[in-house]
Amino acid sequence: MPVSVDERGAAAASIPAPTAAEKAVADALPIEVSAEAAQAAIESVPLWFHTFSLNGGQIYTHGVARDHRYRLPFFPEDLAGKSVLDVGAFDGFYAFLAESRGATRVVAVDNEQYRDWVKARWGVELEGGEGFRTIARLLESDVEYRKLDAFELDELDERFDLILCFGILHRVENPLGLLSILRRRLEPGGEVLLETYGVADKSLEDAAAIHVCESGEVYARDDFVYWGFTGGSLDRLARIAGFAGATVLDAPTIDGHPRIICRLEAGSADADGSLVAAASGADANGAV
Repeated sequence: MPVSVDERGAAAASIPAPTAAEKAVADALPIEVSAEAAQAAIESVPLWFHTFSLNGGQIYTHGVARDHRYRLPFFPEDLAGKSVLDVGAFDGFYAFLAESRGATRVVAVDNEQYRDWVKARWGVELEGGEGFRTIARLLESDVEYRKLDAFELDELDERFDLILCFGILHRVENPLGLLSILRRRLEPGGEVLLETYGVADKSLEDAAAIHVCESGEVYARDDFVYWGFTGGSLDRLARIAGFAGATVLDAPTIDGHPRIICRLEAGSADADGSLVAAASGADANGAV
């Protein structure tokens, strides 16, 4: 259903202009278009998740995602010849960034359930994928977009050198299941760069605990944040899923919210690609 001018205006008024933090991230992917093309692009999307730098950094989309600077130091500078999968891409900023850094094959997937989240928080109805399509046209991008649930990734029937999983794990009911699927879609020697919600109580690290969030505890009118992870819990889950483990890269607090970013490296695999029991932490009898 088309979004009315009043609805678009109300949403825009409720979203603060990008700060220096959002612009710093957006400037990693400068998109050179005219002021007219930039303004037309902005107005064609009723709500942006990512902030994009348009027209030489003179114009920015007003993305609702706040201060993702902590991700950039761990995003590879050179992806020449690599294949990349962006899981939960939304407007696709990181997929397009991977392409700009030389990746030869980039696939961006999203089940577009964010439409429910956006409707609940901002009262805006999105069609799904309009932000991605708009930026793809501006960039004349070859990134492939698929409307696909993260638990259906095996339908892709291909593996990737790098998988990006930003802001997704804390929003799925079965995080171990998702990690297992990501492992199956990883090339030998590949890695997953994963960012998710962390914990404020660092004493939970000693028990490798997972915090179970109350409905609406993290963000107002957002009932889809279920978990807060410690580094220890991510490492244990990763090993059960068949990874060599999870290396915590950073655990910042952003606008009062604990985040955690880590690298998951592929563990051993059989010749047919099935996971070796030792890599998943299971003994010969399958006990864990």
